[in-house]
Amino acid sequence: MRKILIAGVTSGSGKTTVTLGLLAALREHYQIQAYKVGPDYVDTKFHTRITGRPSRNLDNFLVPDPKMLNYLFLKDTQGIDLAVIEGVMGLYDGLGTDKDAYSTASVAKQLNIPVILVIDARAISTSAAAIVQGFQEFDREVNIVGVIVNHVMSANHYELVRQAIHKYTHLPVVGYLPFKKEVALPSRQLGLVPDQELPTIDQKIEQLKQLVQTHIDLNQLIKLSAPITSRPPAPLVLPVTHLRLGIAQDQAFNFYYADNLDLLQQMGATLVPFSPLTDSHLPAVDALYLGGGYPEEFAAQLAANTTLKQEILAFSQADKPIYAECGGLMYLGQFLDDGQHSYPMVGVFAGVSHMTPRLKKFGYCFAKTQCDTLLAPADQVIVGHEFHHSTFQTQLPTVFEMTKVRDQQVVATWEGGYQVRHTFASYLHVHFYQNVQFATNFVHRLEGFGA
Repeated sequence: MRKILIAGVTSGSGKTTVTLGLLAALREHYQIQAYKVGPDYVDTKFHTRITGRPSRNLDNFLVPDPKMLNYLFLKDTQGIDLAVIEGVMGLYDGLGTDKDAYSTASVAKQLNIPVILVIDARAISTSAAAIVQGFQEFDREVNIVGVIVNHVMSANHYELVRQAIHKYTHLPVVGYLPFKKEVALPSRQLGLVPDQELPTIDQKIEQLKQLVQTHIDLNQLIKLSAPITSRPPAPLVLPVTHLRLGIAQDQAFNFYYADNLDLLQQMGATLVPFSPLTDSHLPAVDALYLGGGYPEEFAAQLAANTTLKQEILAFSQADKPIYAECGGLMYLGQFLDDGQHSYPMVGVFAGVSHMTPRLKKFGYCFAKTQCDTLLAPADQVIVGHEFHHSTFQTQLPTVFEMTKVRDQQVVATWEGGYQVRHTFASYLHVHFYQNVQFATNFVHRLEGFGA
């Protein structure tokens, strides 16, 4: 088993495009386990589509215990030839100005993973060497072992960049991707458009695979990877349940950490997918889990599915547990207003989601519980991530005191999270492995309402 991390000089440098092409090309000869540094949900779905295995998030803010993060990295490597990790933002970008505050570099050092640096060469030649050298010198503990050049305009352009990087940094350049608009992936307000919404995504991935096979030395890339010397860890000792948990999974709701779902399954919960977009009735379940996604993109269709909305409302009114994050909160409100239309939603929470042109909350934050919730009792701190282009306007009391800290300074405070009966929802995305007791609390709550 070997490991390699694909990092970008900046956001938009092409690390996702390069990673997808590499996964598709390497998948023909190796068993691959893909990972994404940071809290992103969409990139992991592309990884999973290509490799056929759930891609995992490696985030040392959401999972602050180094031993637990190492556990998450190793637990799915049984029978794997190569672990391919995609970075987040630029290599040293994290929270605030500290290069080790939850950056790609910090994860690379923590897990001892060699780094391939992706650089965008659209408008440079020899200056590429200065950029690469700066990344080398900035933190010598980060093991940068090679470079891939993206957005190359011609073979001559590539040779100029390659020779300059090798001359001044002595790093190998393992290849490049030419500038081609047709393989670019479209974006929307929360990042890339998810794969299931792109009818030509498989053709794009095939094109990327062919470009990688033509222009990148995969054998050299494998040689630059490092062996995984630790054995996969023993499974955690967890409580056992036999309950059925309904999971909203469709184009509107699909933001889930794979490890969260795995943890619930390891406890014995049966995950039962259903679609708020197309299903007329709820499945026979003991509780519901409504993840994030893009309900605003499908608001009319969600609003029109009145039978399912009524069943979810009745489920909540029967005091059965519902846990919802971000898009799930928007769906459980009374209305979703996109600025042109106001669409009726489920109505568990007396409030309206208003779409906004700019991000309202973005980044890592701390949530202190003000009362007992489905995940944690009062006076506990949950770490999480918020990223949304909406506000939820309501007169309901909140259950979280929210804090954002950057460079050891509190930079923002607010309130959030709502609980009505045994339905809990907030904008906060939570990774259960920060404290497996959160999942245990959730399952114990389910036990109290199961058949």
